[in-house]
Amino acid sequence: MKTVEQKPKYHLNEEQEKKLIVREYRSLLRALKDKIKPGDKSILRQAFELAAEAHKTMRRKSGEPYILHPIAVAKICVEEIGLGVTSSVAALLHDTVEDTEITLQDIERDFGPEISKLVDGLTKISNVIDVNASKQAENFKKILLTLTDDPRVILIKLADRLNNMRTLESMKRENQLKISSETVYVFAPLAHRLGLYTIKTELEDLSMKYLEPDTYREIAKRLAETKRDRTKYINEFIKPIKEKLEKNNFKFEIQGRSKNIHSIWNKMKKKEVTFEEVYDLFAIRIILDSPPEKEKEECWKVYSLITDEYTPSIERLRDWVSTPKANGYEALHTTVMGPRGKWVEVQIRTKRMNEIAEKGLAAHWKYKEGTNMENRFDKWFQQIREALYHQDTDSVNFLQDFKTSFLTEEIYVYTPRGDIKMLPVGATALDFAFSIHTAVGSRTIGAKVNHKLVPISHKLKSGDQIEILTSNKQAPSEDWLSFVVTAKAKAKVKEALKEEKRKVSDEGKYTLQRKMEGIGASMQQENLDELVKFYKLNSNLDLYYQIAIKNIDLKELKEFKVIGDRIEFPKPIKVVNENKIESHGAAIHPTKQKDAELIIFGESSDQIMYHLANCCKPIPGDSVFGFITTGKGLTIHRTNCPNAARLMSNYGHRIVKTKWAKNKEISFLTGIKLVGIDDVGMVSKITNLISSELKINISALTIEANEGVFEGNIKVYVHDKEELDNLVNRLKALNGVESVDRYDMEDIPA
Repeated sequence: MKTVEQKPKYHLNEEQEKKLIVREYRSLLRALKDKIKPGDKSILRQAFELAAEAHKTMRRKSGEPYILHPIAVAKICVEEIGLGVTSSVAALLHDTVEDTEITLQDIERDFGPEISKLVDGLTKISNVIDVNASKQAENFKKILLTLTDDPRVILIKLADRLNNMRTLESMKRENQLKISSETVYVFAPLAHRLGLYTIKTELEDLSMKYLEPDTYREIAKRLAETKRDRTKYINEFIKPIKEKLEKNNFKFEIQGRSKNIHSIWNKMKKKEVTFEEVYDLFAIRIILDSPPEKEKEECWKVYSLITDEYTPSIERLRDWVSTPKANGYEALHTTVMGPRGKWVEVQIRTKRMNEIAEKGLAAHWKYKEGTNMENRFDKWFQQIREALYHQDTDSVNFLQDFKTSFLTEEIYVYTPRGDIKMLPVGATALDFAFSIHTAVGSRTIGAKVNHKLVPISHKLKSGDQIEILTSNKQAPSEDWLSFVVTAKAKAKVKEALKEEKRKVSDEGKYTLQRKMEGIGASMQQENLDELVKFYKLNSNLDLYYQIAIKNIDLKELKEFKVIGDRIEFPKPIKVVNENKIESHGAAIHPTKQKDAELIIFGESSDQIMYHLANCCKPIPGDSVFGFITTGKGLTIHRTNCPNAARLMSNYGHRIVKTKWAKNKEISFLTGIKLVGIDDVGMVSKITNLISSELKINISALTIEANEGVFEGNIKVYVHDKEELDNLVNRLKALNGVESVDRYDMEDIPA
């Protein structure tokens, strides 16, 4: 992010820039005012001057001096996360080792080992990376290694990411997509897991701003339009509660707010509802000023007062006061039916709980004495340590496993003795067994959950009590990997399978050796690499194993040329235009400028072949990106494809910026789902509108009615998104049609 923008978006002269930099630095000192001890000012000044000098020739994409970024990161650390002077110094220096002549030895000499270690953890990895691994995943793995030694590293890293997201507007479109996907895929869940809810929601909203710009703007517009009504409603809702709390002599403050944009969008997708129908658009927070010994009692008293006034939804009660979340979060949540038939979420917490909710991990040190919160984080870090030291070499798989194991919501389950165990949502009885001990997990044949016999793949729920059944004859099998979710269980199963594979593979190795000697070639590594590549495998071990189990019979060896003791597979000669890449599908035309977009459906010369992804069925007008698929060329996905975040986060280097060219001659298959009131002539009205009025070709249509409600699935051929949007709006306008949605699922229903 250090290259100079061709046309800077802002214009300040040198004198104005100097004043701006000093003003921002002084703002950081003011934020640290209560935390500065004697001697701290000189260390901060030294770090600021060193960073300013080191970055003096660098500019951000917006054109502003680069030093404003580390200052902004330090301010986020102090004001929004609650860190102190040491973290601020590390934040000021966090890019110096990677981007300038300054070394870690210089940092350690001038600032000591603690700050040097933090800067080392924050320094991005070098460019020499395993080509099979994602740079992002590899980088993230390195960060996590430091996280377990000093959690401040990840907190500063989150501040760095938040500032980058806030200033993402100046970046190129493909970088915006990649960084936003990585943010929503890993960093927002990580912020959530560390208890930084405010930062988590801002990261989600900012990511959505670039990944789903149209939807983001639409929801933001709706929120702005309804702000006055919402404020009026919140005041109406709060009034009787406020009176009850005052009457019962509680010291409190009440905050009312609407849900964030990303959260509203998720609800709309998940529940398949419109903006107006979002279940609990409003959230009220009651913060009590309670002494520590009365916190729990007073939270429940307030809950009682609220539910006396408004009817609660029983299934929406969440008690994180009795059992706090793993990240220390404590609160009572309930959803109640407010005036005018609107659902409102109410959060009840104390001042201490609120600070932990706002500052998460950083606040944990302030309150850890006399609580078990330190123990919770320590357990989590220990689990991460185990995952890091026992994981295989595939960084992309590691990142996916880490996300599943450590960044999801957690459940609490019990051993037969009543000890509590924390596992991610979706964990199975087998995950529980491995969490007790590797030896127990490896020998598990079944389990009893709440005294009932269940299979090892049984998914656990919070509050379950589990007893594991084992047998000495049991051993891990390949199908276990399809249902275990924790990193520890996956790593241990893979370890056991690899050991078993190694034993079987010895026979395959011996077979290969005989065949190679038969054609006059040796077992040198270059030859093995050639065979692994030819059979499209991942390693020598896979090659030996496939030979041993007779999946490969090596008859192709006779087609290889033997040069000395080396083998080489003869490659067919193919003449291709130098601007042309072969694949399957339709054609796209790349423009000639550097970093230009690939234009889908351009002229017929210099074509690159591509195909449209089946998982999201893009059509012209959709926001799309190209993904280079191994062996299949370029695949075009929508930026809101269910797989987009994973692809862009894990394989950013294979993303190609892509846009549509106007072409009204080609039609695309897409699907729409309708729900409405079953009435006579409804099918006729729908088909007449699509075929006769709009002249759109219907590929397939199914409509099923049940108890007065119909649900229809229609496949249609459209030229572009504009035509599809017009169709959706016209269908919505039909009398009796309640909702019309485009399919986002993997493959349109038949």
